[in-house]
This record gives sequence, structure tokens and C-alpha cells, in this order.
Amino acid sequence: MPGPLPTIVHLDADAFFVSCELALKPELRGTKCAVGGRQRGIISSASYEARACGVYTPMPTARALKVCPDLVLLPHTTGLYSRVSRRMFDACEAITPLVQRNSIDEGYLDLGPCGFRSEEQIETRIRALQRQLWEELQVPVSFGIAANQLVSAIASKARKPRGFTVVPPGAEAAFLAPLKVGVIPGIGRKSEARLEAAGIRLVRDLFDRPEAELRSLFGVGWTEVLAMARGEDDRPVHVEEEDAKSYSTQETFGADIGDFAEIERIAKRMIDELMPAIRADRKRARTMTVKVRYPGMEDSSCGRSLAEATDLEAPFYALVRPLLRAAWTARRPLRLVSVRFSGITEQGGQLEMFGQGEEKKRRLAAVLDKLNEQGRKSVVRHGHQI
Repeated sequence: MPGPLPTIVHLDADAFFVSCELALKPELRGTKCAVGGRQRGIISSASYEARACGVYTPMPTARALKVCPDLVLLPHTTGLYSRVSRRMFDACEAITPLVQRNSIDEGYLDLGPCGFRSEEQIETRIRALQRQLWEELQVPVSFGIAANQLVSAIASKARKPRGFTVVPPGAEAAFLAPLKVGVIPGIGRKSEARLEAAGIRLVRDLFDRPEAELRSLFGVGWTEVLAMARGEDDRPVHVEEEDAKSYSTQETFGADIGDFAEIERIAKRMIDELMPAIRADRKRARTMTVKVRYPGMEDSSCGRSLAEATDLEAPFYALVRPLLRAAWTARRPLRLVSVRFSGITEQGGQLEMFGQGEEKKRRLAAVLDKLNEQGRKSVVRHGHQI
């Protein structure tokens, strides 16, 4: 009988938005480029060449152009990222039914039900998936393979881009020990600086500290921190049953954002990404929910329904500002924002409810979707060139 196997895989696409754009413009590969808005915008994704020059997410675009004057700025392509994300996770679900989509570019696979009998079989299959995603989507992806979610997520970031790291069961503590203490979830930059001042720079430095000191540093959660430092995690991969019941996307920021106008723009871009998928499935949505997350991982959300379901962006644009104001009550900077459409209905049999003007908008939307699929850049939505 085989021993314990590393059956949890963390998938983390490399510079996802930039990679999607470079799939349309391969001649720009190897250059300093980033995706972001030029006016009142931020950098939402930067190539690794741009990162080496000091460009990061979510740096204001104006500052990024000062840091890197030869930066090639790429505008967002409406609908492209959600379309690539669906194909990426569809490929994962061809391997295992247990796929957890954490965000548009990151998630977990549980290979437990797949019958693999050795670590070599698992590694061979996931390397094949990594090649498949590159060949079919031209998107580089890093993978971490371990016995649990915590260690696999840290492993996937160990050798980016195009990383591939396997941590065998039982080797979790040894793998984490030489890493910076900031790899432990919940230890941010400020906490990392505070710990370094106390002489704790690496994960291994936690193990020789007395309980009293750990308690003073981490409070009542010190035992959880120590467990994570040892690589202990028993969370199962969670599969959400969405089918046609809802459509959602979210964005976790590299640094917290407190600018209301910028968050509003990001939420509207999410509408632009989700609505083409709803139209492609011949569906309509009636309810939109906006969720925000603070740095302390507290969530707040607010939803509102239209009088009638629609597959057009404009009616939902008007809801973004009031929903954000209702959800974002503590005006602290945000770690994450998400948009979710529910109240999904079939498109067929409802056309008589809409006037001729709505049908013209729908036909125009279909044309824009087609142009975006072909990578055209002259398309305009919610008043901004895409």
C-alpha cells in the first residue's frame, strides 16, 4: 500500500492580467509592461520585468511611469480575464471534481479521489496540466503540491514564475523553517517588521521561543501561529456549486486600497468581465451583490435587485456606488472586493418584456463581446476605453 501522498495542489497564475494580455500580444513578452488605467488608475498586474524595476500592485499608474519610464501600459480587455479563468479551471476539473476557485487566478485541487498511487504519478499529471495551460492559453502558472492547503499555497509561490514545488508529507516543517516568517498567513509587513525587531526573522526562529514570549507577541492565537509554522492545516478543499445559479469574481489587492473611486472602477470592471459570460450562457441576472474585505479578514456585503433581470451592464453600473457605500461602512482601506450576480434566469422567452431600445443595446453588446474576444482595443464600456 502506498504511504501518504501530497494530494492538495495550489494553482497560482503568474501575473495573470498581464499574461492574458500578452497572449494577445506575444511580441511584448520580455518587456516591462503592466495592466492598468492611465487616468486616476492603478497597476493591477505587472510583468516580472516591470517588477524588477520597482513596479508593483496596486501602485498608482502615474508613479509607476516615473519609476519605470519605459513601462508599456496595457488597458484592460473586457471579458478576457474571466474567459481565460473559466478555461483554466475547466482544465483542472477534467482532472478532479474537487476544485476550489479562490479567485479569478488562484485555487486548489484535491487529487484524493483520483486514484494516484505515487508522488511521481501526481507530479507527472500536474506538470502535464502546467504545459497544457501554457500551450492552450499562453498563461504561465505556478503550482505547489503538498498534503494540505497551507503548505501547497506557500510552495506555489516559492519559485515564481512557472514554479513547481512538491513538499512530501512529513516534510512540511522542514520546508517552512528557512523561509521568512511573513509567509505565515496573517503576518503582514508591519507584523513582520515587529517580529524581526524581536529577533524573529525566519519561521524556524519561532520554535526556540518560550510560550510567554509567543503569547505576548501573538496573543491568544499564538498556538495557531505555531501550528501553521509547523505546516499543520486540516481545511478541506471546498467546492461551490454554482452551475447557473450565480456568477462571481473577486480581486485581492497586493496592498490595501482606500480610494473609493478606484474601488468603484474595479467593481465596474468586474461587471464588464462577468456580463459577457452571462450573455454567452444565454442567461440574465436580477441581483448584484458587492462584498468588501478589510485587512483583518472581516467581510461586509450588500446586494440589490433590479425590477427585471437583464444581461446588460448599464443597469448594474448604477448600483455600484450605493452598494459600495452600504457595504464599505468602516472606511478603512480594503484587502479585497468582489461582485456576484444571482437571480439567474434563462434568456429565452423574455424578449417581449424589453422594448426596441433594449434590444438594440443587446445587439450592440453582442458585437462588443465578439470584438473583445478577437482582442480589439477600441471598445468602450462605462465611459472608459478598454
